[in-house]
Amino acid sequence: MKRIVTRILPSGEYKSVHPFHVCIKGAETAVHCREDEDYDVYVKYIALCARRKNVLVVIYAVVSNHSHVAVLASKQVDADAFAQELKKMYSQWFQTKYHEPKILHRVESQAILLDNDWYVRNALAYIPRNALDNQCAVQDYPWSGFRAMFRRSQPPEGRKVAILTKRETGRLMHTRDSLKDVAWQLDEFDRLIPDSFCDTAYLEQAFNDAPAYWLKTIGSVNTAEMEEKLVDGPRRMVSDSDFHKIVADTVQRWFSHDLAALPRDKKMRIIPYLWRTRKTSIRQLARVMGMSREEIGKILGIQVK
Repeated sequence: MKRIVTRILPSGEYKSVHPFHVCIKGAETAVHCREDEDYDVYVKYIALCARRKNVLVVIYAVVSNHSHVAVLASKQVDADAFAQELKKMYSQWFQTKYHEPKILHRVESQAILLDNDWYVRNALAYIPRNALDNQCAVQDYPWSGFRAMFRRSQPPEGRKVAILTKRETGRLMHTRDSLKDVAWQLDEFDRLIPDSFCDTAYLEQAFNDAPAYWLKTIGSVNTAEMEEKLVDGPRRMVSDSDFHKIVADTVQRWFSHDLAALPRDKKMRIIPYLWRTRKTSIRQLARVMGMSREEIGKILGIQVK
């Protein structure tokens, strides 16, 4: 498979892009989507935020208390910006509709770089499996991009979002953004057709254009492992020994190198990634990387007191 590919971004630029997994999740008891309208708005905001922050959506799943999205972005900061924008937009929707300003206060959003083929394939299979959280079969779940993948016939023709009036755009897409340049389409229920805004080609090539490979991976993916690697693990600070194992594994994947002998230039490349994607501290990074706190702070652009 090609993990890093070239794509035309919403800005019109043609760039190399990397895959990221974005999860927005709060307390287990907080229900973020209570009605079909909420799910519909959430999916539309995924498309809108991707356009605003210059990333491409590959596949997504929205369930009652969290969401998962795989995106292609030219740099980490764009994937992070997408995650933050999606959280902000849906928080505003929820607070306006339900007059409950604090329920999403502790919701976390995170963009994790999928830095090897195993991560990519398992994340792309793990995302639609989240339909099971809403007690629905993966293939029948309306709030994921699953049904867009490996379509062997032409996608259904829908109502073009680009020709909606300003009033219709506000009512159906819940935005004042001008969408005259998008290829998105709405179905007979005014829901976004996933084929019209997902980069299905990326997922399909990740599974060698073989639907059986895709379905087998969905059936065999270790959901507990993916939950730990992509959702819970990055949100929880671990001991130095466990963090050392995480860093050593990442260094091996990135550079095929031992952490103990990692050159400084490679440390400078990986430290910002660890800072963004793991719950850690400058002190812990200094201990595990064998550097001073001041050196770590300088690399991260943070003044150490």
